[in-house]
Amino acid sequence: MVPHLTTALTGPLLDLERRFLDGMPTIEHWFRTQWLEHAVPFYASVDLRNSGFKLAPVDTNLFPGGFNNLNPDFLPLCVQAMQIAVEKICPEARGVLLIPENHTRNLFYLQNVAQIVMILKQAGMIVRVGSLLPEIAAATQIQLPNGGTLTLEPLVRNGNRLGLAGFDPCVVLLNNDLSGGVPDILKNLEQSVFPPLSAGWYTRRKSQHFAAYDRVSGDFAKLLDIDPWLINPYFATCDQVNFQERVGEECLAAQVDVVLQKIRVKYAEYGVKHDPFVIVKADAGTYGMGIMTVKDASEITGLNRKQRNKMAVVKEGLAVSDVLIQEGVYTFEQINEAVAEPVIYMIDHYVVGGFYRVHTTRGVDENLNTAGMHFEPLAFKACCTMPNPDCEPDDTPNRFYAYGVVARLALLAAALEIEAAENP
Repeated sequence: MVPHLTTALTGPLLDLERRFLDGMPTIEHWFRTQWLEHAVPFYASVDLRNSGFKLAPVDTNLFPGGFNNLNPDFLPLCVQAMQIAVEKICPEARGVLLIPENHTRNLFYLQNVAQIVMILKQAGMIVRVGSLLPEIAAATQIQLPNGGTLTLEPLVRNGNRLGLAGFDPCVVLLNNDLSGGVPDILKNLEQSVFPPLSAGWYTRRKSQHFAAYDRVSGDFAKLLDIDPWLINPYFATCDQVNFQERVGEECLAAQVDVVLQKIRVKYAEYGVKHDPFVIVKADAGTYGMGIMTVKDASEITGLNRKQRNKMAVVKEGLAVSDVLIQEGVYTFEQINEAVAEPVIYMIDHYVVGGFYRVHTTRGVDENLNTAGMHFEPLAFKACCTMPNPDCEPDDTPNRFYAYGVVARLALLAAALEIEAAENP
């Protein structure tokens, strides 16, 4: 079942949801005009936090894993959106080459890859999976925990075209976030590559995304006459940080204090009684690595060796030098008394589903994207899945609509971010 807020369902969030429902025609028209002006990312997932007084994105992934965690009831939405997304970039639908991450030992991740393959096939595409791993020298079938299989094949490059033996696709679809950089085999291809190489974590920065989101949420807030803070987390940055050598601690402590002070002003304005906090995390990277919760600037200068080592590296052992200081957004949603946060999935500009990331040992002010988490698919209590202004704002479809609005704002910010990277 869909969880409910543990706090009373009153105040700013319910008012915000009511404004979303009342303004639905205006909102949807505004989004349509935005997608006429900006190229929508191929797909994305957005981590949201719902505090009861604020609903905001805290991370946007342009190479989403976790399609296997979506409610199977959402599969038709995924297929329809995928048909539209692929037809835009490959009208003849000759074939899609899907390139996943290299961690083949993570079978749950590979179930996500298999789910993307199934969505593409049901959308009428010919799809095969090419691996960047040198040890994949022949077609290799992998057994998955759910009883399915996934076949990985070695990539073959002919001139400026990438494919597999006997397979020349019209588009290359990445489910690899390029944290370690762009392999030579992917460079200078004549085929379209989605998401574009410039969206990889080797060059992308979360601060750039949230700067774009700041613009988007500001415009949207004017449209609905709301306080943009209700959907937008404050943030700051520090570069040239070295946690192991304690370089940049002064910058971090100062920026933590600045963001905390800004949050205190808003908490006083809205009568929020909780303690403000920030999340300090690597400005590049994913998988929930290099993240800590901070409630006072003095905590930055007091990190012990274990804490500094934890913050010093992210995926693939890459050293952290650029750091994002982001307003912490409480999550007061629970499933079976465990802390939860919604993750919304989109293909093209369509919301196609989501799930709750749940953690039984983490607090309402902590990162949940870490070992020990599990996933609960978003599920409707009734067959009605359309938002209905005549119902209460926190009714399941209406709450889901609010999630979808904020997630699409993050998607639009990602579109602006990609535009800036592609046209510096």
